[in-house]
Amino acid sequence: MSSLDKESAIKIFESAIDAVAGYNATHRAVSAFDGFQPDQIIAVGKAASGMCAGALAALGTDCPALLVTKYDHTEQAMWDAENVTVIESAHPVPDQHSLDAGKQMLATVDAMPSGSQLLLLVSGGASALSEALPDDVTLEDWQQLTDQMLAAGYNIGQINTRRKETSQIKDGKLLENFKGAEVRVLAISDVEGDSIGTIGSGTGDTKRCPSKSSIDLIATNEVARMAAAAKAKALGYTVNDNQECLYDDVAVLSDRIGQELAKAAPGVYIYGGEPTVKLPENPGSGGRNQALALGLAQHIVGRDDVLVLVAGTDGSDGPTDAAGGIVDGSTAADIEGASDALKRADAGTYLREHGAIFITGPTNTNVMDIVVAIVR
Repeated sequence: MSSLDKESAIKIFESAIDAVAGYNATHRAVSAFDGFQPDQIIAVGKAASGMCAGALAALGTDCPALLVTKYDHTEQAMWDAENVTVIESAHPVPDQHSLDAGKQMLATVDAMPSGSQLLLLVSGGASALSEALPDDVTLEDWQQLTDQMLAAGYNIGQINTRRKETSQIKDGKLLENFKGAEVRVLAISDVEGDSIGTIGSGTGDTKRCPSKSSIDLIATNEVARMAAAAKAKALGYTVNDNQECLYDDVAVLSDRIGQELAKAAPGVYIYGGEPTVKLPENPGSGGRNQALALGLAQHIVGRDDVLVLVAGTDGSDGPTDAAGGIVDGSTAADIEGASDALKRADAGTYLREHGAIFITGPTNTNVMDIVVAIVR
């Protein structure tokens, strides 16, 4: 594939990100508020920094804010703001800072007086980044369970169901002691079906809130994919497919989509969702997007007319600095090496060695994953 097609795939992905960026989506939503002036902001999730910045800019005030996000995901302006308290913690396995964040979130909500208004900003990743555990569950217990679920290939719905059963902050429990007048929740969805009861394991669910409340979904995978399709068309491509279908094991998706692309007509193909991956003991470097990218590369070996970008919209894929991979017909030419890397869950190392890693840095959004395939 030409460098022009690679640049186009990246531009298509970047357009998707721009459409659902935490700052942009939140600024639009808060600017449309009528008569709601929050006394407190709580922003939690991988997109929390951008969401908090967008809300504060739209409000034009120094409203106090508690910002909880992943390590190295906070914009400098938020660190510098005197009215913003920042807690960074671990993802996808919680750490002590996650417990600190959960404790402070609960304390902040519980301390709000009668008549006050709360703006709660929730995005994907909130489940691990903030946590409050019952007395009979230790952090070590919770970390071990999370590791086990991830290694076994549990999907986000299964993991969140288990979290909600145990957590003292999930499933709407954060808001059950709110004494103020109103809560407004703005959410960016990273889950299939876009249910507020699933995003962040229900951190923003208002079903237990005793006060007036509302929930608005301000960014989804569909919004991102529609923006990607519009950009592809603007670049002169025909969009032949655009669907949210990445809900299966990486190996299954690699075979299904790889076979489809191998016989696909010229044009752009856009897919969204969140695959699962089963990890062996002592896995190597990578994540589900890097594994899917390398798996797809195996189906287009020798082709000079197919290019595929696979990336997490949050800019991070597993415990790595990469968002995913960008592959073509030459990427998996080392057939034995590529297969071995996938078996060892070491797709990231292989992609780096073959110049196919895709790194964006934190994007301040999180609407699951996106595949952009270009067939000439």
